[in-house]
This record gives sequence, C-alpha cells and structure tokens, in this order.
Amino acid sequence: MHISRFPRIHFAHLPTPLEPLENLSKLLGGPKIFIKRDDCTGLATGGNKTRKLEFLMGEAQQKNADTIITQGATQSNHVRQTAAISSKLGLRCEIMLEHRTGSEDPDYLENGNVLLDKLFGANIHSVPAGTDMDAAMQDVADDIRKNGGNPYIIPGGGSSPTGALGYVNCAMELVGQLNDRSLKIDHLVTATGSAGTQSGLVVGLEGTRSGIPVLGICVNADKETQEEKVFALAERTTEFLGIPGSVKRETVVANGDYVGPGYGLPTDGMIEATELLARQEGILLDPVYSGKGMAGLIDLIRKGKFRKDENIVFLHTGGSAGLFAYRKTFS
Repeated sequence: MHISRFPRIHFAHLPTPLEPLENLSKLLGGPKIFIKRDDCTGLATGGNKTRKLEFLMGEAQQKNADTIITQGATQSNHVRQTAAISSKLGLRCEIMLEHRTGSEDPDYLENGNVLLDKLFGANIHSVPAGTDMDAAMQDVADDIRKNGGNPYIIPGGGSSPTGALGYVNCAMELVGQLNDRSLKIDHLVTATGSAGTQSGLVVGLEGTRSGIPVLGICVNADKETQEEKVFALAERTTEFLGIPGSVKRETVVANGDYVGPGYGLPTDGMIEATELLARQEGILLDPVYSGKGMAGLIDLIRKGKFRKDENIVFLHTGGSAGLFAYRKTFS
C-alpha cells in the first residue's frame, strides 16, 4: 500500500524494536513471545499514538491549522503525546480531560500524564465523566474560529482513518522485520480501546496478505461492542485508502474478559502482568492499556489457548508515564 500519498510529518523513532521475551516465555512454558516495542516511538516517553500523530499532524499542517484540539481520560497517553508534538510544531493545544474513572487520588489527578500535559504547555479543560466529548471539542473549536483561529480536531485516541494509517504502516513494518529474520508469527496480540491501532493493524496485515491474525484485548468495552467499533473504523480506513471491502468482519477479533471493573481501573491480572514484565524482562507496561493487554495474553497462555510451538507478537502500546498516577496500586 502506497501510504506516501497522504500528508505526514516524520518524527517517530522507526522502526521500533522487535524483541524476544525469553524469560517470560520460559516462565509461562507456552509459546515463544516477542514484543513489538511501540513504547519506543520517541515522542514524550513514546507510545502508539506517535504513529497516528505523524499522519494527523501532517493533515493538520496541510490545512494550515494553528490550534490542535483533542480529548481523552485524565491520564490519557494520546493527549500527552498530542500536547508534546503541538509544542514542537509551535501550535496551540487545547485538551479536554474527562474524569472518567472517578478517582480522587492526587497522583491520578496531577501526576503522570497530567504533569506532562502541563509541562508541554497545553491548555487543559477538565470535564466530568459522561460529557459529550465531541460536542465539547466542537464548542472550543467554534470559540477559536470566532477569534480568527483555525483549529484542527483530533478524535479521542487519534482514532480516525487518518490516524489508523499509522498502524497500517506499522503492519507493513512488522511484516518486513519478520521477513528479514525468516520469523513466522502465528498471532499478533495488543490492547484495544479507541480502535485505531487494531483497525490499522488489521487493514495493513490483510492488505499485505500476511496471514497473521490480530487479537485485541479490550480495555473499556465488551467483545461485541469492541469488534463492531474496530470493524467500522477498518471499513472507513479501507475506503480512505481506496481499497474498500478488503477487510472481512471475521478478521476483527477481540476479547473482553480482562476489562475488569472499567476503563483505567486496576485488576489483579494487570498488576501481575506489569510486575512480571518489569521483573522478568525489565520492560515497563502501563496500568490502562498494555498492562491489561498483557494480562489477557498471559491468562490465555495459561489456559492453553495457544500451542507451545507457536510464535506470538505482543504489540506494546506504551504509556509507562501513567504508572506514576497509580503509585498506590503498586505500593
């Protein structure tokens, strides 16, 4: 796929490493696990949103935007990375933070990603849980336009067809790495939330005829809801690319068993997975996305859902800055 047709600003550190998790694989006694280190994309502690933002900011620049508006939960990794690249490009950044978890822990409200948002100079709008975030962003955009500005709105998680191009590109990058190593992969597993990462991966892997299935571990929705969300964005992305109908519904698979009490709320599995990766591999996960994604993978391996002779890639979506907002969870 020729994604160079689309505007893009190159600032991510690519390609990200693909590494074996030898200690964890041995400990679990299951398949060989590899990790795609998208926590190493380079922008403001890294993370998966960097790939999306290369295309989103490229489009914003093409439209001569002077202000970026986006939204997320209080400890949003996407918002932090958006604030960072906005500062680098000299753009005003307005961010809407939804108090989605209900936590009143000062670390959650002021540390981690929130601290970094402030360091990057973003203007923070804090709103209660349940706020119509799209409408709230539109209100801010309307005010900016009234004052002569030219805002560009980025949806939550950067999850639009434009943003999903970042993970179409990641899929092609990963296939190239596998081919260079003569490494056959049987499954790709990642956390799935706003849908852009999984949608882009599915489109890219289907488009390259890789034969690699993607499993999304849900962080905020049940299986059916998440699959429909991912498939809808995948369809829009294929249309955007000019290859409509290239993704079939059955290729979008999610598992909603590891969400726990809700988005951003800790689970025992997440805590165990985060501690295991830190102590076995020296790798930091995050409490909201990659921690729950890895918890799902570990549990499925223990339940024998994967054969011992299989190879699995876990896509690390980043977010370790969020750990500092969950100090009490790991104390």
